[in-house]
Amino acid sequence: MTITIEKMCKSYQLPAGKSLKVLEDISLTINDGDFVMILGESGCGKSTFLNLLAGLLPLTSGDVSVNGGSIDGPHPSRSIIFQQPSLLPWLNVEDNITFGCKLRKEHNNIKQIGQLIRIMGLSGFEKVYPSEISVGMAQRVCIARALIGHPEILLLDEPFTSLDTFNRTHLQQELIDFWQIESFTAVFVTHDIDEAILMGNRIVLLGERPCHVVEIFDIDMNYPRDIASPQFFDIRTKILRKFKDILLTPPEF
Repeated sequence: MTITIEKMCKSYQLPAGKSLKVLEDISLTINDGDFVMILGESGCGKSTFLNLLAGLLPLTSGDVSVNGGSIDGPHPSRSIIFQQPSLLPWLNVEDNITFGCKLRKEHNNIKQIGQLIRIMGLSGFEKVYPSEISVGMAQRVCIARALIGHPEILLLDEPFTSLDTFNRTHLQQELIDFWQIESFTAVFVTHDIDEAILMGNRIVLLGERPCHVVEIFDIDMNYPRDIASPQFFDIRTKILRKFKDILLTPPEF
């Protein structure tokens, strides 16, 4: 699915009649099947950007549409994975993963559920409850829950923050493998430059508040990507130069 963003703005009302402008005049097209990394510093507005795509927040002005239809709320075709795990505490791991499918009365492929549990490193924990597993494991359950429904658009808000280095590296590649097989459109928020280059076929660099698009980088590298390759180093250097420009520009208040 193609996401079209036209002059997107978001402000929050503050006491005494003041307002805080978070996003300003963002226009962007995310093509069907893209894996777009939204890269920017912490606090610049990346999560707000993603929540607007998910339909969880109303726009202040502008328009966000999917295949020509404006987003006016959440939709089953769009799955979102938040930075912190969001599981139902009264359901075990397996039931949390299949919860959305059961709500939509979709036929569950038992083999695929088992495959996702194995890939996420959750084998043996199928009947365990969220209070009995670590934060990192809970996040892996959330990722499996998002993927089991075969979303047409997958939105990810720094989903690997709570994971250790081993699991983070493993799941980065597994997610890319799923994307290549399923051909969904992915929008992944991160502040990690290396993660952005490792995973995305496009990187959208956002500036400080009020958040705006600084530059878009097309990443023409085969998967899996080598962090030590000259091409990887060249892209990282270009992005770092742009980050330096952002840091030297004082934010507006």
